Amino acid sequence: MRFRYHVFVCENVRPADDPRGSCGGKCGKEIRAALKDELARRGLKKVARANAAGCLDACADGPTVVVYPEGVWYGHVRVEDVPEIVESHLMNGVPVERLRLRKLEG
Repeated sequence: MRFRYHVFVCENVRPADDPRGSCGGKCGKEIRAALKDELARRGLKKVARANAAGCLDACADGPTVVVYPEGVWYGHVRVEDVPEIVESHLMNGVPVERLRLRKLEG
């Protein structure tokens, strides 16, 4: 396996008046960009891959991020949360509990 982790960041965009909202409208693209930057800064580009995702069907909890292979879901993620996710989860194997969406996990 080339990467230990694949991190999917929802970037789906819906119209502004859609009652579900959208992760893309809540900084999804900025979160993925910050994740890519943080992975590069820490020398983890061969360990984890930041992937753009379409709708992950968790709009009410967005922006959403899913880390595989564990299938750990994060919700209400902000750009400021990215360093903690990288350090705690991707470097040390400990999911960030305060952001975790257990209701969506296996």
